[in-house]
Amino acid sequence: MNDKLLDKVSKKTNVKKDLIIELAQKLSSGNMKDEKTIKEVIDSLENATGKKVTNQIKDKIIETIINDKVPENVDKMF
Repeated sequence: MNDKLLDKVSKKTNVKKDLIIELAQKLSSGNMKDEKTIKEVIDSLENATGKKVTNQIKDKIIETIINDKVPENVDKMF
């Protein structure tokens, strides 16, 4: 992930770059198909942003990641 993208994400989400990098490393070093790891990342982001994610949305996020349905151009979202 390049620095410009990290800056955009950090600014838009109010999540520090260090946490974004830490969570990305957790996902890349862990199993991206591991539901527990993905839930931990979502929970960390919930705490960092102060925004609650419903169980229904969490399940949808997990399903999207596990089934490789994440868009390749995620950077365009920011």
